[in-house]
Amino acid sequence: MDFNFPAIMVSAVFITGIIWLLDAYVLAPKRRAAADALSEQNASPTETLSEAKERLLKEPVLVEYARSLFPVILAVLVLRSFLVEPFRIPSNSMMPTLLTGDFILVNKFSYGVRLPVLNSKIIDIGEPKRGDVMVFRYPKDPSIDYIKRVIGLPGDKVAYYNKQLIVNGEPVKQEAKGTYIGVGSGVPMSGAKVWLEHLSGVDHDILIDESRGTMEGEFVVPEGQYFVMGDNRDNSNDSRYWGFVPEENLVGKAFMIWMNWDSKASGIAWDRLGSSIK
Repeated sequence: MDFNFPAIMVSAVFITGIIWLLDAYVLAPKRRAAADALSEQNASPTETLSEAKERLLKEPVLVEYARSLFPVILAVLVLRSFLVEPFRIPSNSMMPTLLTGDFILVNKFSYGVRLPVLNSKIIDIGEPKRGDVMVFRYPKDPSIDYIKRVIGLPGDKVAYYNKQLIVNGEPVKQEAKGTYIGVGSGVPMSGAKVWLEHLSGVDHDILIDESRGTMEGEFVVPEGQYFVMGDNRDNSNDSRYWGFVPEENLVGKAFMIWMNWDSKASGIAWDRLGSSIK
């Protein structure tokens, strides 16, 4: 069963808000009127007049919870929907930039302000740039969030042959950095080669596994869509296999690692906390 957190948050805001408003404008005035009409003559013999009024004015437990939770849930919804959202990296497809177990923060307004649940853009702020590490809803199943690097913009011609990326007819420069040594969930990638790739002014590391084949071909990016690839070039399910990312599927730009926890490693990787994502 899919867990649609934005829909749950919107529903919670709506329900708690309605309960709070119903009490403020309907139930609370009735309680105050009943308390004001109370006198010594009709008060209960087992309690004083002030105690009886306090009892009548007391909020129902449901209203008390709704009044307390509404601003908290609303603040979380606004923060998560329009500003920053946390994600966890579940696989090795973006190694060595991102590792399994990294907890990252994603800027939700980099590519425009969108309504939660509906995902429709209401304010156009910016567009993805070549080299961005981008979170998006997987086109084959929008309930799943993917993270890849933007390689091709609308109108670009992207080719990938013999482990070499070519954008608009120009080979993307790469510099060898050595052999990768993985830890935890990344151990299977030990032995792959690390290359520094210069993609439109964005310098980032990629992994190349010379022992494995990979999907090759040429791709022309349609208008309103993007071509994405994982930095772990031979171990990534990306646009080479399933196509392009439509603009309406964009979620945001990843910018920071705030935590790392890999169950196959030795706990928290403290050196990754607070690292920027390039």
